[in-house]
Amino acid sequence: MNELLKKAIEAHGGIERWRRAVGITVDLSIGGALFESKGQGGVFGRVELEADLRNQRVRLQHLGNSDLTAIFTPGRVTIEASDGKQVAALVRPREASIALDEQALWELSHAAYFCGYAMWTYLTQPFLYSYPGVEVEEIEPWEEDGELLRRLKVKFPDEITTHTREQISYFGKDGLLRRHDYAVDVLRGAQGANYSYDYRDCDGFKVPRRRTVYALGGDNRRVPDPVLVSIDIGSAKFRFG
Repeated sequence: MNELLKKAIEAHGGIERWRRAVGITVDLSIGGALFESKGQGGVFGRVELEADLRNQRVRLQHLGNSDLTAIFTPGRVTIEASDGKQVAALVRPREASIALDEQALWELSHAAYFCGYAMWTYLTQPFLYSYPGVEVEEIEPWEEDGELLRRLKVKFPDEITTHTREQISYFGKDGLLRRHDYAVDVLRGAQGANYSYDYRDCDGFKVPRRRTVYALGGDNRRVPDPVLVSIDIGSAKFRFG
């Protein structure tokens, strides 16, 4: 295993413990200018998320403070009422999202697709980088806010649905993730810098309480305004097999 990745995995809880974890449930609030611009402001204002840590399956409950639930998988997103009745579905959601005009508003299913794959990526980092088919390479470090950050370039296989195939993660001296850069394929390649803050221990894993996503400028530095996506995690509970 790559030396930097090994250090990061140990800092976040260790590979042996991760291998016993099969799922996670979190209470979270997601907002920001991106969702407002897409006509979905407030839809993830207070939701409960359940995720399978081995397979890409995410369940988002209480959408828009209602009884609606979204179920994400890479090939299909469904929206269900509390009685289990399906009220909407999006098949081949990546293709459908990419096909939208740049100024088009999202349906709830588009927002659920974006949130589903993004949160699955974030909640499995950096352990995700050890999954089959994922390639990693340490690249030159980056200094930011007086801290020298080591950087890992990550290439994902087609089998993993995420923002884009190649991404970069930044780690502090303690091995914890500080920043995560990527382009967003479903937003015509818009580039983002995702910052992680305020780590706490959850069932033996380090989980950031907050993430904040900004546009990425040409100088590899964040554009401070507006905040594109804000993620606040309340409780987080892992399930072990």
